[in-house]
Amino acid sequence: MNKDQLVEAVLNKIGASEYSKKHAQDAVEAVFDTITGALSKGDEVAVAGFGAFKTSKRAARQGVNPRTGEKISIAATTVPKFKAGKALKEAVK
Repeated sequence: MNKDQLVEAVLNKIGASEYSKKHAQDAVEAVFDTITGALSKGDEVAVAGFGAFKTSKRAARQGVNPRTGEKISIAATTVPKFKAGKALKEAVK
């Protein structure tokens, strides 16, 4: 499912006769923007029954360029992580 299909699914769930596709698109964008904003501040976003979004720090490390075999240094970075909740795990089984 891509973003447009997600917008369509949200529109069908909330009632296509009462709301426009723009309303559903705005709702999906608002959720993504809110999660992104919270993670960029270092906050965790937990949705009961669904899962939790958080950030994790990766330490600097040495890597190898696969083409040349040359050693390269990879800088430290912060990455987003998602941990599925129990209800989501059960639904996927």
